[in-house]
Amino acid sequence: MNNGIFIIAHAPLASALRQCVLHVFQDAAAALTVFDVQPNMPTEESLVSARLAMAMLSRPQTLVLTDMFGATPCNIAQKLVDGVNSRLIAGVNLPMLMRVVTYRNEPLDALVARALAGGTQGVMQVAVTAPQNQPRKSNDQNHHDYQQ
Repeated sequence: MNNGIFIIAHAPLASALRQCVLHVFQDAAAALTVFDVQPNMPTEESLVSARLAMAMLSRPQTLVLTDMFGATPCNIAQKLVDGVNSRLIAGVNLPMLMRVVTYRNEPLDALVARALAGGTQGVMQVAVTAPQNQPRKSNDQNHHDYQQ
């Protein structure tokens, strides 16, 4: 099963995310369609254009990803999905999208779980330097030399 992936987001985010994915997965181009919501386009006009873009996927099932819950792209996307042959996730990020494209052949419910895991696991605080190089606090009673 080859699911379709449809990204609808504030311009130019949807197109930029597609370009990032195609940099790594050139073979995913046919399964990945996007729609950039323009700032001054009426919502009804955006909805019509988004429907056409999503229909171009012509896949039996589609995962719709949008940038931010409650914003115009998400509101439009909610009118596109039926909950059976398509699902909607808000808060798309690049780690989520890479995971979705990697596993796009899995059943839609499994793909939703992969997307949520990829999105959350891809967000983390990153240390600038290794812990053993961090200055110790003078009142730290439990000094530990960290090994990597």
